[in-house]
Amino acid sequence: MVSLSAANAAKSSRHTSRNTQGLIDSASNHFAAARVQGLMALYARPLAGRGVAISIDRNREHRVVDFVRCSYLGLDNHPKIIGGALEAIERYGTLHWSCARTRLNFALIGELEDSLSDLFAARVIVYTTVLAANMGALPILASGHFTGGKKPVMVFDQLAHASLAFHKGTIAEETEVVTIAHNDLQSLETICREKGAVVYICDGIYSMGGSAPIEDLLALQQRYGLFLYIDDAHGISIFGRNGEGYARSRIPGPLGDRTIIASSLGKGFGASGGLIMLGTSQQEDLFRSFAVAHAFSASPNVAAIGAALASAELHRTTELHRLQSALQDRLQLFDRMFETSEAHSQLPIRMVAIGDELISIGAARAILDCGFYVSAVFFPTVRKGRSGLRICPTAGHDPKDIERLCDALAAIVPSDEAGPKSPTTLASNIIKAGEGR
Repeated sequence: MVSLSAANAAKSSRHTSRNTQGLIDSASNHFAAARVQGLMALYARPLAGRGVAISIDRNREHRVVDFVRCSYLGLDNHPKIIGGALEAIERYGTLHWSCARTRLNFALIGELEDSLSDLFAARVIVYTTVLAANMGALPILASGHFTGGKKPVMVFDQLAHASLAFHKGTIAEETEVVTIAHNDLQSLETICREKGAVVYICDGIYSMGGSAPIEDLLALQQRYGLFLYIDDAHGISIFGRNGEGYARSRIPGPLGDRTIIASSLGKGFGASGGLIMLGTSQQEDLFRSFAVAHAFSASPNVAAIGAALASAELHRTTELHRLQSALQDRLQLFDRMFETSEAHSQLPIRMVAIGDELISIGAARAILDCGFYVSAVFFPTVRKGRSGLRICPTAGHDPKDIERLCDALAAIVPSDEAGPKSPTTLASNIIKAGEGR
């Protein structure tokens, strides 16, 4: 066990075996309730803007405004990006090659990686998903090849995304794995001081709100040689002059040999896939030879590559900055109308805290009946008893829809500025909302 001060030791835990059985036993009833309420595993088709038509049966649809998708700039149905996907398929006459990338690659993906490398000032490798990128990266980091031949302690932020945390068991077979409290820089510095070779794994912007203290982490990197692995899936495109993301835009100059950033091409970027930003040719060579999703799987399909190329070109225009500004306008509008703990933040996610899992599900259903689809989140997405509603305003939302959503929220869930939320009051509000329809 890492030696920490008594105060911090309680916040830090060494890797233990997974308890999938316990997780399922704890959460299955809430998943079932959310499905019964028509909130999960939905099938829908896109409408104009942020609208979706949810299939009820073969003959009926429920048309709502979607606040679940993470297309923060509203690019996922942009005509240029759709056009790029179609053009790529027509140009190549195929969708997919069943071949590991160590053998054969579409020339088009080389164009995409060159374009993104130039755009983000890094060496970029593209993957089918961010999960695939993380799956390949973390074992290589654990090997010690990027930390002077010494296998590092792999330190996970407690709130690191599931696509990161899932791999703890695999890398624990390689080296020591430690989890520390969220943004606990004191514990992280203690580990750096005592262990020397350390990799810190965190999100740039966390999927349930909040961000990593990038500048403070860079200071630890400067002081101790800390290696940073940052998954910035929710930060790409919405921050930076070229849309390079929350983390990359806060790192001046080259990435260097002690920082790797993973990100998404399917959220703010508006296309499909994931990527890794690397700082050195040695890192790129090792990833292209040994990252599992590169050596033993295929590339993104041609449509996804074409869509991403079109988005990369859009990122070089003034439209990117217009959409970034529009997103901030929508966030400010939401914050003026409904107070949350993330109010007045430039980050794109708003969490409405409720606490009780079933009441959160009921509230989300009541909001859906008002014409708005928001996410009811509960364990294991958040800690037990910390459930609530996750809302993603985007640049593509009509301001009037945001106003109407906030009115619906206010009628059912008191804002954070109103103080603690009584389960009895919330349940009563949900019932009244149903009666009002």
